Amino acid sequence: MGMPIILEIIEPCVTGAIFDEVYDYFGYVDRKFSTYKEDSEINRINKGELSLADSSEDMQGIFRLAEETRLNTNGFFEIRRDHRFDPSGIVKGWAIYNAARRIEEAGFKNYYIYAGGDIQVSGKNEKGEDWRIGIQNPFDQAEIIKVLSLHDCGIATSGTYARGQHIYNPKKQGEHVNEIVSLTVVGPNVYEADRFATAAFAMGSAGIQFIEELQGFEGYMIDQHGMATYTSGFERYVVHA
Repeated sequence: MGMPIILEIIEPCVTGAIFDEVYDYFGYVDRKFSTYKEDSEINRINKGELSLADSSEDMQGIFRLAEETRLNTNGFFEIRRDHRFDPSGIVKGWAIYNAARRIEEAGFKNYYIYAGGDIQVSGKNEKGEDWRIGIQNPFDQAEIIKVLSLHDCGIATSGTYARGQHIYNPKKQGEHVNEIVSLTVVGPNVYEADRFATAAFAMGSAGIQFIEELQGFEGYMIDQHGMATYTSGFERYVVHA
């Protein structure tokens, strides 16, 4: 998937089998949805070698979820650009969420999954406390500017941290978003947090208000000048030294 993936399971009976299963699953997702692999299923669709109607169940499912998200966000989420499809903005959170379900089906309740800025947490960490998640300074990734205390939820950050400037506004002829540099969303699970973080970032400075109006979500936005704006309920997650 072009990014590090970290899995931690805090259970006395955990074995390597569940780790193998989860990492194998991420490998499957990468082979199917990567726009960097010439023989991936999404690239076969983009090259006209495979129709969506003849594609896999997972591929058709992602296209349905992407369309649902486009409608949920008034068109600010769009996987089609320049006659090609790139579902990366929804696949990552979806894949982490599915991996989490596999972990829970194996009987584990206390875990952490990280992939490229998106995180799902459940239960408690090794200290028996809620998981502590840091928000990086987009201008200095060595600095953590906020620490959050989370359990049984997802958190996703859209921005320029790992991939540079790659999110665009589909309503402005695909112009890149420059007025904000980071937008973090906490939601009921990582799939929901990820898709809305991507769409809200595409909205620019208006994105934080969009998150404010979403029931069950909170957000933290940093603009190009380093100024932070956050939703009314975000502070309850913040760990104060």
